[in-house]
Amino acid sequence: MHKLVVDLASFMTEHKKPKKVGILGTKSPEAYIGILAAGYAGATYVPLNLKWPEQRIIQLLEALDLDVLIVDKQGLSLLTPDVLKAAPDLIVSVSTQNLNAARDSQLLVAFADVKAENLIAPAQVGSKDLAYILFTSGTTGMPKGVMISAGSLKSYLDQSRSWTALTPEDHMAETCDVTFDLSVHNLFLCVDAGASLHIFSALEMLAPSRFIRERSITVWMSVPTLAAMMRKSGALKVDSLPTLRLSIFCGEPLPLATVEAWAQAAPNGIIDNIYGPTEGTVICLRQRVEATPVVTEGRDIIAIGTPYSTMQVEIFDENQQILGSGQAGEIALSGPQLAEGYFNYANSSQTDRFRDIDGQRWYLTGDLGMRDENGVFHHLGRTDNQIKLKGNRVELEEVEAHLRKAAQSEMVAVVAWPIIENSAQGLVAFCTSGLTEETIKTALLDSLPRYMVPETVHLRDTLPVNINGKIDRKQLLEQL
Repeated sequence: MHKLVVDLASFMTEHKKPKKVGILGTKSPEAYIGILAAGYAGATYVPLNLKWPEQRIIQLLEALDLDVLIVDKQGLSLLTPDVLKAAPDLIVSVSTQNLNAARDSQLLVAFADVKAENLIAPAQVGSKDLAYILFTSGTTGMPKGVMISAGSLKSYLDQSRSWTALTPEDHMAETCDVTFDLSVHNLFLCVDAGASLHIFSALEMLAPSRFIRERSITVWMSVPTLAAMMRKSGALKVDSLPTLRLSIFCGEPLPLATVEAWAQAAPNGIIDNIYGPTEGTVICLRQRVEATPVVTEGRDIIAIGTPYSTMQVEIFDENQQILGSGQAGEIALSGPQLAEGYFNYANSSQTDRFRDIDGQRWYLTGDLGMRDENGVFHHLGRTDNQIKLKGNRVELEEVEAHLRKAAQSEMVAVVAWPIIENSAQGLVAFCTSGLTEETIKTALLDSLPRYMVPETVHLRDTLPVNINGKIDRKQLLEQL
């Protein structure tokens, strides 16, 4: 274990045995050291999104009752006097210059000044003790804190070692914010194997292929949008990524066209499409892309595959009855990787996603899916992206699948707009394409009924992405 990790864990424990450690930072040595030190000290780590407004950070700090807050260079600017008032008594920061404690009991320490008698061994934790809390968007206006236990994390790592097959020679690329659970996969499997983790800066994210070549990256993991952006910029040239042996995509539908372009650019590697909500500890299903890819019919996206051996996956109807092959319904998960629930939502309808059904605990994902006759699962969109339009049920992801073909682009998004009295009045599309709006709409009319064709198709040079690299539909709606 790296000396800085042990030093920090020892220092935190000496000050006060920590139960929860906040991480106000991302994709930095300080953030990763803080995460690993929290684990070494037997604490739960809680990453805080740097893009949250000040008031949200304050509200969560007050609710979380953290014992320690780890702050990197990016997080330093967010330590306003009001945030410091809500922060815990111990703050370890990349710098304490121009920072003043909010109260007499509060200790501000720079990383360089962290000193303590080293712990003899890492703290032991139980399987139900929390490993981390990751906050996702919440329907109530505040994000939901997904609580993942040490046992769930261990089960996930045990299942993931065999197919990732990492070694100390591997160079893994980190494209994700620490508030995105793909970072859990990258960091912990990397440390477990003794591999090296290579962090993309914001500038390097503009030219990922160059970063991959310069760092001899062997393992890549990202959302498909990032690969689509590389393809659009001309970066996915044939044989341009020869060092990659394993490429993993997750978080969004993976278009077949993206896979084909990536496979040509990385001819020495294999590609996996994975699926799993944060509540299921990163990954629950996986589909390896073979010479003849398994594609979801009518959508030209790669299937999400088959479950980890420890996880049970079913398709439920609206009454939580299991549906047979070929029938569409809600994807439901059960098994040791399920989250403990949501932080501070014990008496809320948010917990309705976790159900005890016939004596078995399930998580209802809110994703639509179908299992084919070969037992392979396919993702068909979101239940909350199903809208009623002019009396007809419309799945936005289905419209996007046709838009990708019509616009000859993977960078597409369809939103319901305007919304009047909670009812969608129409559809609006955004895409990057060299074609005209008229050409795209004409092509859509050839494959979709008129009521499903967006009234307007906005052509853009690029589409906005959020902190995790996914297309940011909220920003798109703000442009209307």
